[in-house]
Amino acid sequence: MRRRRSLGHDLLGLLVAAVIGFPVYWMVLTAFRPATEILSLPPKFWPGRPTLDNFARALGTETFWANVRSSVVIGLGTVLVSLVVGALAAFALARFRFAGRKAFIVVILIVQMVPLTALIIPVYLLLNDVGMTDSLTGVVLTYLVFTLPFTVWMLRGFIAGVPVELEEAAMVDGCGRLGAFRRVVLPLLAPGIVATSVFALVQAWNEYVLVYILLSTPEKQTVSIWLVSFQTSFGTDYGGLMAGATLTALPVVVFFLLVQRRIASGLAVGAVKG
Repeated sequence: MRRRRSLGHDLLGLLVAAVIGFPVYWMVLTAFRPATEILSLPPKFWPGRPTLDNFARALGTETFWANVRSSVVIGLGTVLVSLVVGALAAFALARFRFAGRKAFIVVILIVQMVPLTALIIPVYLLLNDVGMTDSLTGVVLTYLVFTLPFTVWMLRGFIAGVPVELEEAAMVDGCGRLGAFRRVVLPLLAPGIVATSVFALVQAWNEYVLVYILLSTPEKQTVSIWLVSFQTSFGTDYGGLMAGATLTALPVVVFFLLVQRRIASGLAVGAVKG
């Protein structure tokens, strides 16, 4: 009976994985198909004549490398700033007792519930007043509004799980408060840092609406906007679009595969500590 139940769970897991993974498989499959096979009926689940023409066409577009550079700058900038600011804020919430601490934690949770579309116009007007529209820096600062609350919440759980005695021992040995944080707490935050950095990177890399509103110069736009270039008044270039989508997803997938073990432990520990 137990063996049958285990087999049933395995089959259910495989079914769910197949349903989730099929769109990704179809995207990659279409990227390698020639144009004559993409809309063929009945559909084929394996390319008859694989080709790299779609990738060559995607890589040869005028603004591709400029858009990749913009995505990298925005993604890395969002991750680095959110980790630095979020780690310090999380340390303050986990280690110090001050007036308004609980209210601040509630605000962090509320900010994550605010829909993005409700903030587009206020954010644009605010950035326009300070001359930061059509600016990568303005986009990074805007993304921090959505990534910082999650970063603070996650890292607070990790810091709360680090024994205070370790910091006190480091301070007895001559370290200051900041030195104890850097030498003792920060190395123990590696799983949490990885988990939150993946979240921030995915948010910044895939976001579309804010970038479309804030960035008007084609060379400054990100790869998520670049994908729209495959849809023209003459129709949609499905081969180029799927090749571009595959190239766009590849950096995040590779990064995720490199750090997947730390992500699992990071999400588990950060969710139950503190």
